[in-house]
Amino acid sequence: MALLCATIDTLAFGGNGVCRIDGKVCFVPFSCPGDEVSLRITAQKKSYSTAAIVEIIQPSPVRTVPVCPVFGECGGCNWQHVSYPAQLEHKHAILAEALWRGARVPAELIGNVVPAVNQYGYRNRLQFKVSAADGTLRIGFYRQGSHQVVDAKGGCPIASPVINQVLNRCREVLRSYPEAASVSQLGIDAGDSGVVVIIHQSGAVTSRCRDYLIGRRADFGPCTGLFLKTDRQSSGEKLWGCSELTYTMNRADSDQEPVDLAFPPGGFVQVHQLQNMSMLSVIRHLGAFTASDHLLDLFCGNGNFSIPLAAEVASVVGIEGNEDSIRAALGNSERNMVANIQFFCDNVASALRRLIDQGRRFTVVLLDPPRSGAGDAVADIARLQPDRIIYVSCDPATLARDCGLLAGHGYRVVRSVPIDMFPQTYHIESVTLLSKI
Repeated sequence: MALLCATIDTLAFGGNGVCRIDGKVCFVPFSCPGDEVSLRITAQKKSYSTAAIVEIIQPSPVRTVPVCPVFGECGGCNWQHVSYPAQLEHKHAILAEALWRGARVPAELIGNVVPAVNQYGYRNRLQFKVSAADGTLRIGFYRQGSHQVVDAKGGCPIASPVINQVLNRCREVLRSYPEAASVSQLGIDAGDSGVVVIIHQSGAVTSRCRDYLIGRRADFGPCTGLFLKTDRQSSGEKLWGCSELTYTMNRADSDQEPVDLAFPPGGFVQVHQLQNMSMLSVIRHLGAFTASDHLLDLFCGNGNFSIPLAAEVASVVGIEGNEDSIRAALGNSERNMVANIQFFCDNVASALRRLIDQGRRFTVVLLDPPRSGAGDAVADIARLQPDRIIYVSCDPATLARDCGLLAGHGYRVVRSVPIDMFPQTYHIESVTLLSKI
C-alpha cells in the first residue's frame, strides 16, 4: 500500500494523534500535534482508519524526547513524546468536547487543567506484569495489544522512587523463587507509612514458597510488608510486615492537623497523592460547604473525601460496595475521631433506593464512580433532590453521558475542572458541579 503524508491535528482520548486522510478521520499512535508524517494505513473501518508512522518528515514544535527507554513498546504511557503544556491543552480540549457532545455544556464552563507539580515519579501504586518463561525474568508492562511483557529494567519513570527501589530488590528475590514461572503480577503500593508488595501467583502456594519469601525478608529493601495472593483468593495472605498503609489529606483549616487515612494494600486509592489533595481542594471550592449541609458520598472508598469534609458539614453518609474499603473507612473515622459520619457497605443503586424509601434528605451528593460512570444510579440521585451534585470522574465520555441524563432531571453543569492526575498519559480526572435548576 502506498505511503500517505499528513499533518497531525490533535490528540484523542485513548492517546492517539488524529489527522484526516481524504476527509476521513485517521488515528495515529505516538504522533504529536503539528507533526508532518509519512503514514502506512494499518486498518480501515467504515468511519475511521488507523495508521502507523513510517517517517516523521517534520517534527512538531511540541514534540519532546521520551524519558523512558521502552516508551512506545510498553503499553503504559502514551504521551511522553508530547510537551507537558501541550498535554494539558489537549486534555482540556478532550473534556470540553466530550461535555459539549454529551450534555451541551459550553466550553466556557470548563476550567483550566490543574497541572501536576511532579510529572514523573508520582505514582504511589503500580501493578507490574511478570514473565519467567525460558528462564528469563521480565518485570514490566504488557506490550500494546499483547500479553508479552516488556521488561522495565531501569524501573518505571512515573513510579515514585521508593517503588522503583523495591522493584529492583524484588527482581533479585524472584530470580531464585521456587515458583517464579507461576508469578503473574507484582503489585507495589506506597504510602507515608511504608511500601507493601503483593505477589500474584497462580496455583497452590507451598510451604517452600512461604519459607523462601519469609527467609528473604531482609532482601526486599525498604519494603515494609509482603503479601502472597493466588487466583482463588479475594485478598492476599500476609507473610510479614504491615497490613495497611497511610497518607494524609488536608483539612479546610490549615491550622488543624491533617486527616490521617489508611487503606488496605491492593485496595483502591488515588495513585497521585499530591493531585488527590488538589482534587479535594477543588471539591471544597466548588461545593462551598456550610455547617447546615448534609453530604452523601457515593463510591466513598476508604473515606478519602468524606472524612476530610466531615468537619465542614452537619452530617455525612458514605456508601461503598467493597468490604475492604468500608472496613478502612470505618477505621479511618475512628482514627480521626469523626462522629458525624456513617458508612455502609452496599451496592450504590440499592443503597439509594433504601435512602429514598427512608425519606432521607441530602443537600449535596458527591460521587466518584468507576470508569463506567454512575449509569442506572443517576435517576435515583436526582430523586433525592440534592441542591448540588459534585461528580468526580475519570472518563469524559461517561461523565458527559451522566451529565446529559441529569439535565433531563433538572440539573445543569455550573463548572467542570479537569485535574491532571496521570501526566504522560491521556487519562483525565475531573470534578464537575451540577446544581438544581
